[in-house]
Amino acid sequence: MTSPSYVRWFDDIHLGDIDQVGGKTASLGEMYSSLGAKGIPIPNGFAITSDAYRALLKQAGAESALHELLAEFTPKDDEALAGVAAKARDIVYQAGLPDALKVQILKAYGQLKDEYGESLTVAVRSSATAEDLPDASFAGQHDTYLHVQGDEALLDACRRCFASLFTDRAISYRIHHGFDHFKVALTIAVMKMVRADVGASGVMFTLDTDSGFRDVVFINGAYGLGENIVQGCVDPDEFYVHKPTFTQGKRCVLRRQLGSKQLTMVCGDAAKGELVSNVETSAELSSRYCLTDEDVLTLADYAIKTEDHYSQQKGSPCPMDIEWAKDGIDGRLYLVQARPETVASQKPQNVLKRYRLKGKGNLLASGRAIGNGIATGTLRRIDSVEQLAAFQAGDVLLADSTSPDWGPAMRRAAGMITLRGGRTCHAAIVAREFGIPAVVGIGSVGHLQEGEQVTVSCAEGDTGRIYDGDIPFEVVTTELQALKKPHTKMMINLGSPEQAFGLSGLPCDGVGLARMEFIVNEYIKAHPMALLYPDQIDSSLEREQIEALINHYGSGADYFIEKLSEGIGTIAAAFYPRPVIVRMSDFKTNEYAKLIGGSHFEPKEENPMIGFRGASRYTHEAYAAGFGLECAAVLRAREPMGLNNIKLMIPFCRRVEEGQRVIQAMAEHGLRQGENHLEIYVMCEIPNNVIEIDAFSQLFDGISIGSNDLTQLTLGVDRDSDIVAFDFDERDPGVLKMIAMAVEGAHRNHIPAGICGQAPSDYPEVAEYLVKLGIDSISLTPDALLRTIERIAVVETNLHRGAE
Repeated sequence: MTSPSYVRWFDDIHLGDIDQVGGKTASLGEMYSSLGAKGIPIPNGFAITSDAYRALLKQAGAESALHELLAEFTPKDDEALAGVAAKARDIVYQAGLPDALKVQILKAYGQLKDEYGESLTVAVRSSATAEDLPDASFAGQHDTYLHVQGDEALLDACRRCFASLFTDRAISYRIHHGFDHFKVALTIAVMKMVRADVGASGVMFTLDTDSGFRDVVFINGAYGLGENIVQGCVDPDEFYVHKPTFTQGKRCVLRRQLGSKQLTMVCGDAAKGELVSNVETSAELSSRYCLTDEDVLTLADYAIKTEDHYSQQKGSPCPMDIEWAKDGIDGRLYLVQARPETVASQKPQNVLKRYRLKGKGNLLASGRAIGNGIATGTLRRIDSVEQLAAFQAGDVLLADSTSPDWGPAMRRAAGMITLRGGRTCHAAIVAREFGIPAVVGIGSVGHLQEGEQVTVSCAEGDTGRIYDGDIPFEVVTTELQALKKPHTKMMINLGSPEQAFGLSGLPCDGVGLARMEFIVNEYIKAHPMALLYPDQIDSSLEREQIEALINHYGSGADYFIEKLSEGIGTIAAAFYPRPVIVRMSDFKTNEYAKLIGGSHFEPKEENPMIGFRGASRYTHEAYAAGFGLECAAVLRAREPMGLNNIKLMIPFCRRVEEGQRVIQAMAEHGLRQGENHLEIYVMCEIPNNVIEIDAFSQLFDGISIGSNDLTQLTLGVDRDSDIVAFDFDERDPGVLKMIAMAVEGAHRNHIPAGICGQAPSDYPEVAEYLVKLGIDSISLTPDALLRTIERIAVVETNLHRGAE
């Protein structure tokens, strides 16, 4: 009698074979047979089917023992769960492998060695048959064994994989999601192992995992095997690539962040029975990215092709969660897994939920924010699984990193904090799945103390913060489809790239004011002239700080251009193809002086507010070279990155002749007005801008009224002065007249007029006044946008009725 076939090769497996080989291996087969033809390298291998798992249980009579064991289990008892899970795994492991199955496994293993050579090592990966459903993912719940070599080692790894169907987290997850333990089978993928132990590996997503923004590929990477990233044992490098411009042929990394990559997982000593081991990553490697730009772009290409293929198979958009590995021996990049992403992609698209702190607290620590929520609770430090039984619902969990067997307790947490890990570590994945705010990779415990009340805030951009005490917060939910879109263009003011992806879903017409100053302050930190001329700095400390910043960059100029272009590019990509108006730098001299090295290049002024700022700096010998760096950064964002939705705006331009010099200087730096759809606006914030509106309108493509500066200069009030601040009000008749003259003048010259200031949101009568003037756009802070949209819609409706 012929034995049943328990082995299937990847080239014979497709997505429809989940019941036989599980979600993970069905996807591997689909990738091998379909994506390989598109130039994406996939390691070959074979599946051990669900029939093999069932045959194993039947031969050993193990199923009845498992039924009896699990029938006595109470799901809410974590301590009992660990004991039951261990006994269940032992039952399956001790069942052994049927002889016919052993023969088929070893025969297939021999064929794989024929293809790749006798020295082949394999990865042995579990794959559950109910895995990767649209509303559930078993990722990380079952065992994987790497660097497996030899017949006996392979057979033992297979037994352990079968037993891992009953890990603590897998049992808990099935109970929570209503899966019958005995209707889920464990299958195994045996595949050529990519030698990432001497290369690099990681995960990537075809969306941003926190905001759900779908126009980017998000890539994590670290040296060595990928388990360290999944478990959160290292802070990985992060990269973003913008999909729309990439598919147009623009090949440029959008944004990157260097991780410390503390550990490197390598292949262990087989003689000692070690499959893998961790070694400390050298300081030199930690300070370098694990991938070149060419590698990042290659992976982005793989990711986009993978998403396109799976979307075609599904018949609808299908964001993907993909594992990759770079072989340190052959130098090639491989995909080793792909599955539909099941958390960020499931977020409601037409509901905006925003969290906001209603008070302030002492900042205790910060790291990478997971989600956008806020939570408060008692801080509980967990160092081992034994401590989890005492962990109370509503506590904030603090750990070095987390692991899959912590799942049941993590579900009870109000928030989570880890010392290590990136956006795709285990803690981050579970936090998103459970809807819990988490801050990962804070580095050290610092001021955090066991038993104290803390507030975990992920509502302030990419940086998550932990504050002392119980800070009140509010949650505002808006049904976006219920908003009536006004005729007046509604835009937002934005300076932080960290917030851009999360805000991209707002019902706005683009960014009316993207401030360069935040990016320089937060990401570059040094004065541009100091980066160009560090030898002119007297302070040895500041020279050392600059050397540390530009380490691994060709020069200070390269550092400034890349950092600024990535910040600008991130904002532009988030709202692409909607317009993003980027204002060139508008630091005042006292603000510039606070940057590293800045005091050596800035004059001391009695009144910086009306001093050496804005357009006057750009062609002045004291700053012209720095302005050249700004132009180079914008040019990089517009051209190599392909973000031609960027428009530029010149601030504090006192005279027409000054504007002419600036536009000429920009052209000399490659930013030519009208070329590649480049438009250059001017801030209308000085009375002379209004008086000479016809001349300014001939020079610039549009105006944006800066109501703050226009108000202070019209009224002669220093808006930073506490003594006369009571006289600072945009509703003054003279200020409103200035605004009217500006709008009328712009329209007379057929260019658009907008306003970027708080007045329309703070004062309903100002909003109504602007709409009556026929202003083209109103740009506000994001928190004011929704209420102002509603207000403007009402004003427009009333004006329309009045005109009838």
